[in-house]
Amino acid sequence: MKFVTVLILFILALTLSFMPLGADEGMWMFNQFPKDAVNQKYKFEVTSQFLDNLRLASVRIGTSGGGAFVSPGGLLVTNQHIVADCVGRLGHDYLKDGFYAAMQSAEIQCPGLEAGVLVSTEDVTKQVRGTAKAGSLNAQAIQQRNAAIARTEKECADKSGNRCMVVMLFSGARYDLYQYKPYTDLRLVFVPERQLAFFGAERDAITYLRYGLDAAFLRAYENGKPAATPHYLKWSSEGVKDGDLVFSAGNPQTSKRLSTASQLSFYRDVSLPIEVTRLQPLVQAVTVFAAANEENMKAAQPTLSALLTSYKLAVGKLIGLRDDKLSTRKSTFENKIKRAVVQANFQGKEGKQGKQGKQFKQAKDAKDDTPISTDMKANEDAAKAWDDVSMALENWKAFEKPYQILEESPAPGSALFRIARQLVRPAAQRDKQVLESDAPINDALEILLLTQYLEEVKALGDKEAPVKVILGTRTPAQAAEAFVKSSKLRDVAERKKLAASPDAVLKSEDGMIKLALLLDPPAQKLRKKHEETIDSLDVSASERIAQYRLKLFGASEYPDATGTGRVQFGVVKAYTDRAGVPAPYASTFSGLYYRRNNEGPYQVPERWVDLKSTLDLVAPLDFVSTIDIGGGDYGSAVVNRAGEFVGVTFDGNVESLSDTYLYTDDSARAVHVAAQGIVEALTKVYKATPLLQELGVAGR
Repeated sequence: MKFVTVLILFILALTLSFMPLGADEGMWMFNQFPKDAVNQKYKFEVTSQFLDNLRLASVRIGTSGGGAFVSPGGLLVTNQHIVADCVGRLGHDYLKDGFYAAMQSAEIQCPGLEAGVLVSTEDVTKQVRGTAKAGSLNAQAIQQRNAAIARTEKECADKSGNRCMVVMLFSGARYDLYQYKPYTDLRLVFVPERQLAFFGAERDAITYLRYGLDAAFLRAYENGKPAATPHYLKWSSEGVKDGDLVFSAGNPQTSKRLSTASQLSFYRDVSLPIEVTRLQPLVQAVTVFAAANEENMKAAQPTLSALLTSYKLAVGKLIGLRDDKLSTRKSTFENKIKRAVVQANFQGKEGKQGKQGKQFKQAKDAKDDTPISTDMKANEDAAKAWDDVSMALENWKAFEKPYQILEESPAPGSALFRIARQLVRPAAQRDKQVLESDAPINDALEILLLTQYLEEVKALGDKEAPVKVILGTRTPAQAAEAFVKSSKLRDVAERKKLAASPDAVLKSEDGMIKLALLLDPPAQKLRKKHEETIDSLDVSASERIAQYRLKLFGASEYPDATGTGRVQFGVVKAYTDRAGVPAPYASTFSGLYYRRNNEGPYQVPERWVDLKSTLDLVAPLDFVSTIDIGGGDYGSAVVNRAGEFVGVTFDGNVESLSDTYLYTDDSARAVHVAAQGIVEALTKVYKATPLLQELGVAGR
């Protein structure tokens, strides 16, 4: 009996225990959405027309941000934080004061910002993989695969004029070709003050209730004119209420739902604790630096926000992984998959009735801890994929700390070291965007960040890094000051000159280049070891496991998120947080004002203070839902059953961070800016009548 045939038998017995039909789980591809499951649970028929309009109205902004057209004239809604980099480079401090273009002629171009509409997807697994089987790719086969990907993308782009991207799904068991229609001329229409978009700042970033107006409007242009966008989301006049069924289309960031139980244990016990331990003192040091004066605050704010976001994500994931319920669920689910795979492998080898058929039936009906087969060799072969993962992680864990410090995340926050690292690396390992960034660099902040980093390197010792050569007789603080002050890498022209000449890099007297050159050999050594020990799992054990799951579940299985187009569903729903405190489904404008003195991260702009009496203080500002955003799905539009826009996703609560590994809707929630809140602000505070008219909500 063939392998797939045997698996079908197991699906009949095990589907109900495998599939999470009671939860709103899934970051689904548009052509594989579980229409029947939604119809069964919510009595709502999701039509192809509904999904097509949602897909064609939605956009991917940058590498993984999202947004959606909300008018036929190219008007886009997204998050303020997605366009913050662009806004910060427009000359005037619009992040502080906000911006609104009442006329199209006043809309300001955002150079370098691009949006893309997902126009098609195509399975190109055969073109990419050739004759290689899942889990069998060697180094030569990997090179051939990468060449096939590049060739497929180029042929697609040359033929269509679209942005073409081959996306690896199910750890390489499948490859899809995504085509995006690009919009390269995006212009700013509206952005609120940063104090409103990020109200409560980092203090509230992992909590709920939230009170952020993290929304912005752009307009897409083609040939110098507003783009014609017949597929757009009409603005809801009703907004949302508790219990509403909602859908979202976005580009959720990378998730690790296919991780094995041993991988989750590694993240929990090794990698995440190291990351948290590294970030905590760094965040504290930069916070003290920023609090010293206004100039420091302005210089440190982007770095501090990035560090705090990383810290928040690491801590949230760690908290989730330390939840016994999550680890038990993962282990139980994994055991059931292994049982199905092992027995299918055994039955496929035996292929007989009688005694073997009796064993097969016993295995189907057995409890999770019951032996599956008397054929130990068959069991060992099928279970080897999970054993390979476990063994690799056990062999690697002693190297994780030096790997994080020297290779994966060296000198967190330091722009100068990041640039220097790019320059000393081969061209294939460089990030062009880092080398061409014109963001300002503050020497005092760089010295602080590099001092913290050199303390870490010093603690590693000479066995892992050339500490004596780097420091000599100097303290980390003295060495950091010397490296920073002797560097010319603030100058983009200097970077470009060095990037064009590897010999010039090797002979450079630039302090940061010298430091990067000293640290590069041990970092590259760890990089190579990581590729051989851990990264190889992506084309071996992890791929085999993904292949097993794909054969077990077929179209009812969704792949891990890849920062590309997906559609999700859920309900607007209140919850009780980890501390046992009930949280309502929506926060209201009153929350902007209930803290005294209007100070610190809870400060609203003066015009919001002056206009408080005009606002409907019980109008929803933010709301939460059970929509599965995986590792984060920022800027994604949220729609109701009618396909109308009701909100835009901007964050998740702390309970949702472990959804990267395993979804739960007990208390994990996606956080959205409410459509009602956006209209209330545009109407009462910003007096944006033309914008409201374009949205079809003026005068309501």
